[in-house]
Amino acid sequence: MIGMDGLAAGIARTIDVLKAIGIDVGSYRLSLYSLFSTVIVAVLLYIAVRIAMRSTKWLLRRNSQIDATQRLLAEKLIAIALFVFAMLFGIDLLGIDLTALAVFSGAAGLAIGFGLQKTVGNLIAGIILLMDRSIKPGDIIVVGDGSAMGGSALPNGVPNVGRVAKIGVRAVNVITRDGKKHLIPNELLMTQAVENWSFASPEVRVRMRVPVGYDCDLRLAQRLMIETAKENPRILAEPEPVVWITAFGERAVEHELRYWISDPEAGLGNIQGEVFLGVWDRFKEAGIRIPYPRTDVRMVGAPDEDPAPTDKN
Repeated sequence: MIGMDGLAAGIARTIDVLKAIGIDVGSYRLSLYSLFSTVIVAVLLYIAVRIAMRSTKWLLRRNSQIDATQRLLAEKLIAIALFVFAMLFGIDLLGIDLTALAVFSGAAGLAIGFGLQKTVGNLIAGIILLMDRSIKPGDIIVVGDGSAMGGSALPNGVPNVGRVAKIGVRAVNVITRDGKKHLIPNELLMTQAVENWSFASPEVRVRMRVPVGYDCDLRLAQRLMIETAKENPRILAEPEPVVWITAFGERAVEHELRYWISDPEAGLGNIQGEVFLGVWDRFKEAGIRIPYPRTDVRMVGAPDEDPAPTDKN
């Protein structure tokens, strides 16, 4: 019992020493003890919030009646509510008088407000995206075509598509087919036009330009292109692949092969490469020629010069 009394007395003396070391800010005493207490309370509240968030995620994932988008939205709203509650509870627990720091807190709040303006805007934009379900994790969106990232499409008109991996507090994490991760601000997705290939349906139509020589059987060439497309397992049978003449070019009859796929996340360049190679093999067997770019240069001789006029004088 004496040992416990001595320990309690030692703790009391230590607390008195920590309270004695400090400064006065108006009517509020900012001591080393209050600073130490603030750190301890903040750490404990942070741990409590993390545990509550893990429990909430576990409960939401066990609920099969809500989808991934609704679960993510609920997690974000609950996280915001928990952090706000923890902050207010910590202030009340520590007995901090905010009126004593009104001037400082006003100036600091103004500076923080300007600094976090974009962050708060992106946070609200992310919540709105989840609420209206226009973009959700797992969707396939176009990246780098001028709508989402401000870039340009890849060569041969193949857009750079990516899968939405995560909608974070500040940005949307999009993973493209080449393994690159793009962080697109949430606010940018709200204010600019974005191509979402999974919003209405995962089916996407692919267009391919195929030139055919004028001296070839056009109907045979069109039939071979359709047969090549139908043999590919990724191309849908309904709607059926079609071929249309789009223009009579300088050296070729321009055709456009159109077909539908339901897995754009598996890539567009690879499916076009397979179809192009199949068309090449079939055209070669049937003797159908694909014109290549050529420039003809014709040399024209200079005309004879007129004889110089004679001087009659």
